[in-house]
Amino acid sequence: MNIVADAGNTVMTVGVFEGEDLLASWEWKTDRGRTVDEYGLMLHQMMALYSIPSEEIEGSLVCSVVPDMDTLLEQVLEQYVQAPVYFVGPGVKTGLNILYENPREVGADRIANAVAGKALYGSPLIIVDFGTAITFCYLDEAGRYLGGAIMPGLDLAMEALAEKASRLPKVRAEASPRVIGRSTAEALQSGYRYGGLGAVEGIISRIRRESGTNATVVAAGTAAEWAASESRLIDHADPLLTLKGLQFIYEKNSGLYR
Repeated sequence: MNIVADAGNTVMTVGVFEGEDLLASWEWKTDRGRTVDEYGLMLHQMMALYSIPSEEIEGSLVCSVVPDMDTLLEQVLEQYVQAPVYFVGPGVKTGLNILYENPREVGADRIANAVAGKALYGSPLIIVDFGTAITFCYLDEAGRYLGGAIMPGLDLAMEALAEKASRLPKVRAEASPRVIGRSTAEALQSGYRYGGLGAVEGIISRIRRESGTNATVVAAGTAAEWAASESRLIDHADPLLTLKGLQFIYEKNSGLYR
């Protein structure tokens, strides 16, 4: 068994795999203020909840877009499961041909998404990951990573609006029952979901037009299932795509853990 973890700016998603099988997954709020021991206790509690013995964990692989969390996560995993820890980055094989101008600029989470997307859905492929930011990745017909787009996430945009517009209330981040909101709260909720989805669909359409392909689209992350249910442009919802990509990468690098 092994652990994979995706450390985002808002949420950290953790999974335990045995080969191709995902045995358990959970989310924690990304909190730079917690100590190694606090996270270690949380890890042991979650593993006990799913009846996963820590002594059977052979290694861990992490992708992180929060540099402040890297050392903390490394210490948590090394001390509390006592197994080697690696991060997606230099020295870790992904099998992905990245054609970005500077491949080192591609976020580790986007790399994991691309690895899983290519393996599970083929190419050409557009991956839309709903998180603190909404990221778009495009893989061409040969499965090469060409690049993509990044826009503010749905929750981030709503928080910024509530902070900067003093007369607009902060509302629950959920879909409005109708696009034409009949109150300020409904209007904000409509803009939150349907405005964000419209922007996502616009970028998908432009990527398809620019690439000259009718690329398959897979949604990942927190809003994946909702977005796929509302959009005719999104073919698949795979909320845990990043964890699956990390597991593919873990398997490619199994020699590091022996």
